[in-house]
Amino acid sequence: MNAFDPARLRPRLPSPLEPVEDERFTRHGLTLLLKRDDLIHPDLPGNKWRKLALNLRAAAGRPVLTFGGAYSNHLRATAAAGRLLGFATIGVVRGDELADRPLNPSLARCAADGMRLVFADRATYRAKHEPEALTRLLALAGASEDAYVVPEGGSNALAVEGCAELGRELRGAADTAAVACGTGGTLAGLAAGFDGPVLGVPVLKGGFLGAEVAALQETAFGGRRGDWRLDERFHGGGYARTTPELDAFVRDFEARHGTRHGLAIERLYVAKMLHGLLTLAEEGAFPPGTRIAAVVTGAPESQAASSR
Repeated sequence: MNAFDPARLRPRLPSPLEPVEDERFTRHGLTLLLKRDDLIHPDLPGNKWRKLALNLRAAAGRPVLTFGGAYSNHLRATAAAGRLLGFATIGVVRGDELADRPLNPSLARCAADGMRLVFADRATYRAKHEPEALTRLLALAGASEDAYVVPEGGSNALAVEGCAELGRELRGAADTAAVACGTGGTLAGLAAGFDGPVLGVPVLKGGFLGAEVAALQETAFGGRRGDWRLDERFHGGGYARTTPELDAFVRDFEARHGTRHGLAIERLYVAKMLHGLLTLAEEGAFPPGTRIAAVVTGAPESQAASSR
């Protein structure tokens, strides 16, 4: 094992699968299971571990440059990995107008973990996949050309391969699985590794994610894998947006299950997925007897911070 291998951090794998007694599901003959990926590692929880692990092995100690918004969970996880394993990290943040403002708590954590923050104007950020734009960003960051580049959200072929292990962990233990989706990498891998239908719940508007998931599977596996679909109804208005109905659902779910399971619901992703599952259960979308594995892809930022 090399010094930069994230396995040194002793992840909790496979992550626990916890049955939840919830009469809103049981009255329809359904069993709700929580796949507690939020417990994999306190600093690299959930799908962040699964997406980053193979990428960090490939980087082998080189500086890692990656991208995200001002509240990116992915940036925080990458910065934490750099601190824990001893490699340099560079975060390209969307929005050069943020450069002259005080760092928000999320970016302040990145900086405290040693991440060099580079604020890119939105046009350059949108073009970050183009070679010329990436060269400019590397120069702006003072990074060498051998820096290892991880895309926004961590979703690339290696990330998808890492998330396939999540699907394999659920084989035989669940009949269907569900996961919240941002960039689609977790869904792409989960569906490839699982042996049943998988529901993806996008947290962004736009209807673009299906093509992204298909493209990721094409890159990772050479074509579509698994039985997956998206339900676009539960984004709550878009990324980082919510509704009174969703807020009430989260409060109620935590009151029912938080103490017993030591669970606080992450609002941007996990809450929308769980709310979507409850709606689908009430609509009769699942046959009686179905075991539904809901993937808890992360913890609330406040909870993650308190674990350090």
